[in-house]
Amino acid sequence: MPSTGSLGTEADGSENTIHYPLGVYVKPGADLFDTNFMTGAADQVAYTFKKLGGDVLDVELTVGNIYAAYEEATLEYSYIVNLHQSKNILHSSLGATTGTFDSDGQRTDSKSSANVELKYPKFKFGYAKAVMDQTISEVGLGGTTPVYSASFNTTASVQDYDLQQIVSSSAIDGTSLGADYTGSVGDKRIIIRRVFYKTPHAMWRFYGYYGGMNAVGNLSTYGMYADDSTYEVIPPWHNKAQAMAYEDAIYTRNSHYSYEIKNNNLRIFPMPSVVTPKKIFFEFTIENDPWSDTSGKDSGTEGVNNMNTLPLANVPYKNINSIGKQWIRRFALALSKETLGEIRSKFGAIPIPNNNVTLNGTALISQGREEQKNLRDELQKVLDELTYQKMTETQSAVAKSVQEMSRTYPYFIYTG
Repeated sequence: MPSTGSLGTEADGSENTIHYPLGVYVKPGADLFDTNFMTGAADQVAYTFKKLGGDVLDVELTVGNIYAAYEEATLEYSYIVNLHQSKNILHSSLGATTGTFDSDGQRTDSKSSANVELKYPKFKFGYAKAVMDQTISEVGLGGTTPVYSASFNTTASVQDYDLQQIVSSSAIDGTSLGADYTGSVGDKRIIIRRVFYKTPHAMWRFYGYYGGMNAVGNLSTYGMYADDSTYEVIPPWHNKAQAMAYEDAIYTRNSHYSYEIKNNNLRIFPMPSVVTPKKIFFEFTIENDPWSDTSGKDSGTEGVNNMNTLPLANVPYKNINSIGKQWIRRFALALSKETLGEIRSKFGAIPIPNNNVTLNGTALISQGREEQKNLRDELQKVLDELTYQKMTETQSAVAKSVQEMSRTYPYFIYTG
């Protein structure tokens, strides 16, 4: 094993870059290409040489073994940090734009330069927003679920109407009535949201019972006796409450018809006559798979859905601080110990005159793997204490402590 590495041609005449198995950080022209990484790997050769006693006894490692260990250690650090970041941002990233990746884990889509792994994302409600959206859709207050409308003409002396059949027929033949949902129904069940027929609005009744006489209440003649147009000075909220109650009365109590729905079969009470109502309207939604996007716009069903689709690429070497680089050195050394152990384990003992020299391959493998485990646990433990949630809890505790401490501050007495 040489005592140091190189940025160009190695001591054996080989090019530096061929010794990296993956070459994530050394491919010329690639997004992560960084000569500082190559410098760090060269320094790791000297570090490993000294730590394993290469200046005392030969170490059976090549410069390629050290470069491979350093590359793996850097990618391992990136992996653990990205795992940590996924815990921080997944809840706010659900439904966001994902990416495509090459074999090295680098983004290849049009937004590859976004470097999401280095960004501090804004907080969003994520899945909670999806739950709220579906909730308001169910109660009819908005949401992204399309609400369609349809109608049918009543037939005298016919009480029962199959709404599912009415909608399905309109959707298949593509008539103007079913144009909005043509091809969307098929064998899917529809959910009836509202059934109604046209009734007079409150404003139509402004003139009360005397509208035909061209008189308005409180102006002259007969109109002064019409309660519909009599005004009093009262608070605005009172007006709104009365208006809502009045509209509800017209819709509910003044209606001559009621209905029941069973399995999307509508029964009208009482039986429709020849005169009214001529047309019944109803609103409905179509049951779709939860991963189907029916709103006509991007509602997030094609975006991030779990940790795997987060657009996190490998962390650039230049953005790894001193803490990370020291962890990489230690982890690369542990990997080198394991590799050296594997090499020495191929020869249990080396014969010498009148004796054998037993190699410490097994001990090096055990020691290297143990150090790797400890380093992973150490890093993960620190990162678990530094999640956004944990930091918020810490800040809250600090704020309470400062507030408690401020109560002990002496108050100054000013005289003048």
